[in-house]
Amino acid sequence: MHAMQYEITLPADYDMDVVRGRVARLGHLLDDFGGLGLKAYLMRERGTHGSPVNQYAPFYLWRTVEGMNSFLWGGGFQGLSDDFGRPRVSQWTGLSYEEGSGGTPRLAVRWRQPVPAGVPVAQTVAEAVGETARLAGEDGAVLAAAAVDTGRWELVLFSLWEHEAPKADGDVYQVLHLSAPERGRLPRGGQW
Repeated sequence: MHAMQYEITLPADYDMDVVRGRVARLGHLLDDFGGLGLKAYLMRERGTHGSPVNQYAPFYLWRTVEGMNSFLWGGGFQGLSDDFGRPRVSQWTGLSYEEGSGGTPRLAVRWRQPVPAGVPVAQTVAEAVGETARLAGEDGAVLAAAAVDTGRWELVLFSLWEHEAPKADGDVYQVLHLSAPERGRLPRGGQW
């Protein structure tokens, strides 16, 4: 599993209905995309859920590298780049994935932190796997995942929630659409 996200920060007075309309028109295009576990079409709106910015920031869990590369190099990503400019794409190697019991996601929470220096990496990874299981077990959790970028030694925890009070720390996003063609095939638990 591979996690991926790009963030497009928009002006403070940007009409976020433009983003909502784009997702309503185009979101379904990845509903059957090969290799894609899921894509959460995420948006932060200035002043909502504590967000200081307007931002479009889709988050992906890829089941295969080939699927991710097909999206990035095969044309799917080009449409976004044509409309908003080419954003920096963050990528993380999957550590763990767990399903929750929640239904349709309304909110997402993404938490990033550096992997602490001086602490064994295995300890940090074990804690992330445990936190993924804890989050997925919370009431209203749809799913949770953890991943790491070893180039920057950055850990990311991502979770989807069906209600307005997620039980996770981090940046809160509205979920506009969820494409999940191979969600059921994402490997559960630790990824090693």
